[in-house]
Amino acid sequence: MTTESGTTTTLPRVPVHAGTTRLSLPTQRTLLALALVATDAVALTAAFVTAFWVRFDLQLTLAPEVVPESAVYKALSMLLIPVWLLMFVLYNLYDRHSRLGGTQESSRTFNACTTATMLVILGTFLFPDFVVSRMWVVSAWLLSFAFVALNRFAARRVVYALRMRGYLLAPAVIVGANREGESLADFLQDHRASGVRTIGFVTTSADDRHPRRAGPVLGRIDEITAIVQHWGVEEVIVAITALGREELLRLCGHVEPLPVQLRLSSGVYELLTTRVEVRTLGTLPLMSIHKIRLDRMEVVFKTLLEATLASLGLLLIWPVLAVIAIWIKLDSAGPVLHRRRVLGVSGKPFDAFKFRTMHENGHELLDQDPEAAETLRTQHKLKKDPRITRAGRWLRRYSLDELPQLFNVLLGQMSLVGPRMITPEEAGEFGDQRMNLLTVKPGITGLWQVSGRSDLSYAERVRMDLYYVRNYSVWLDLQILFVRTLPAVIKGRGAY
Repeated sequence: MTTESGTTTTLPRVPVHAGTTRLSLPTQRTLLALALVATDAVALTAAFVTAFWVRFDLQLTLAPEVVPESAVYKALSMLLIPVWLLMFVLYNLYDRHSRLGGTQESSRTFNACTTATMLVILGTFLFPDFVVSRMWVVSAWLLSFAFVALNRFAARRVVYALRMRGYLLAPAVIVGANREGESLADFLQDHRASGVRTIGFVTTSADDRHPRRAGPVLGRIDEITAIVQHWGVEEVIVAITALGREELLRLCGHVEPLPVQLRLSSGVYELLTTRVEVRTLGTLPLMSIHKIRLDRMEVVFKTLLEATLASLGLLLIWPVLAVIAIWIKLDSAGPVLHRRRVLGVSGKPFDAFKFRTMHENGHELLDQDPEAAETLRTQHKLKKDPRITRAGRWLRRYSLDELPQLFNVLLGQMSLVGPRMITPEEAGEFGDQRMNLLTVKPGITGLWQVSGRSDLSYAERVRMDLYYVRNYSVWLDLQILFVRTLPAVIKGRGAY
């Protein structure tokens, strides 16, 4: 194989599915498929048994005049389980390219259960002697979807954990070693739950003019066939900004006969954390970029959940807020609350509320310590800040100064969990990543707050914020909020 310098070398032979596991990748996938079939069958059995309980034990019915034989339902359930599983196959619920796909998988599950239920209803019309309780049919329909959806949710959690340990990872190469290619590699490395293990880069002609290397270079585009066969590649991910139209067409020609999945990046690596989708105008496919990272249902659920929790929190802690307000007044001159001008979604500025923790003449105190002023300018945090009051040190140590931000949550300006707040002045330091951080509301707490807070470097804080934006889920929010925030606050590590 030809290297960048033009010499020929022989790559060390590695197993096609080399990794951190003993089982080959095809074996892992077969075991996963069998496990999904088995657990789906168990979920369906539970759904049909529960439907029987609803109809015959609870005596819920839509047609009291119809009293079918309850004994037939056990045999009927055993017959219908293969029908449901067949519908799951037809709706690609076991296809490795589309299974475990989150909301799309739930949608396909609902459609499959609905189709199977329609077949049962059709059977009652075609065969008049086939009498089935309507309540049982309705219950079986809804419960089969609910139980299978819960089973698939649990399966996703298990598979994500396995992928983080090196299982079920498809070998992939990135075509293009430019800045976008490196960003894709970094993203996939941080997001192994996506199921991809990046082996290395395939270089293009443009990479010769702008050499940037974030990983091993396996060869050039013209050698893609040999690379795929040698390394057992299953995913070819193209950094679209790294090659021209003719080179891309040539790559597609090389890849077309190969058993690989070809994926093209959006070409806007700086928008990597935003939602991108392809829409067709007439017959012309065009890419649409959404300003908001979350979809509509995620926004609604997150907003309702956080508004509820914030309201309950304020009702429970208002005496604590009153005591803190009195303490601040007695400790130093000045207002109880401090309004910090920060940026919200899409860069819209708002005032974030905090209990005042600094002296009113804080700027004068800081001017007396030039070294501290320079540290604050570069790191945006000071370990020994001369401006902080005695009460402020305690409030900051246990993050009590941020409690008034619950009102910002109720006003729709902040989230309980999210990236940290940034000021208009600070935003300029983020460069291309600024738009990424501003696609979701800033949070009272977040990954960086529960991972060391101010003990982390500025770059580490930004990296954690970007990780949160890319990997947002309701379950990640709940984990940060209820599992990690409280221990971090109690320890007080990195708070100053």
